[in-house]
Amino acid sequence: MKLQQIASIAARIAEEASAVPMRHFRQAGLGVETKDDADSSPVTIADRATEQAIRDALAAEFPGHGIFGEEFGVAGSLDGLAWIIDPIDGTRFFLTGYPGFGMLIGHLQAGVPQVGIVRMPALNETYVGILGGGATLNGAAIAARGTTQLAEARVYINEAERTYDHDPALFAKLCKIGHTRRMSYDCYPHALVAAGQIDAVTDIGLEPYDFLPLAPLVEAAGGVMTDWDGRALTLGSDGRVVTAATPELHAALLDMLNG
Repeated sequence: MKLQQIASIAARIAEEASAVPMRHFRQAGLGVETKDDADSSPVTIADRATEQAIRDALAAEFPGHGIFGEEFGVAGSLDGLAWIIDPIDGTRFFLTGYPGFGMLIGHLQAGVPQVGIVRMPALNETYVGILGGGATLNGAAIAARGTTQLAEARVYINEAERTYDHDPALFAKLCKIGHTRRMSYDCYPHALVAAGQIDAVTDIGLEPYDFLPLAPLVEAAGGVMTDWDGRALTLGSDGRVVTAATPELHAALLDMLNG
């Protein structure tokens, strides 16, 4: 099956699965639990129900493909054709009624992300990126901006608290870069780079299901997305991520992050 067809099916699955979190959004009775992880991350019945809906749909459309999801782990093998899922990227946004939560679905081949879907259920936006095949937002072509100078860039600093804890001096430098900067979280800023709205995002503390679905979208739109050492993102990446609209801007950010 060609990547274009795979992407089309995955986008439809994401759009149909959006009904699950939207049934719970800004409603009581979310059954919030706390994960046993370093951040005491929250998880809700909506996270689990959404992932189950996506997993079931992927298994029906792509029998034999491996699946790795945030809530239910790995089923099958990730060595060949596989999928990676974050059902609600931004559960804290979701819990607090903020519409910036997303849904991430990535298609991997031999561990390399080929297709990336970012679905924003509350905003009714579907971003699709196909490696080597372009990027779209609700079916219309999108592209990253051409900004090459860091001083002119619109920059988002994701996970500000984690960045500060990691390196207070670096955080202080990041707070002074670019023409415009904002603090944020989760997938949406990376999608905004692909859509040509902003120029760069620094991120830290991510898991593979947080960043692998984003990489094909950013790169299909003409941007660059790597780890902080400039290496391609893989299942084994350390969770420090930088996204930029152009190679020149990406190089400038790498210099800053490692300076």
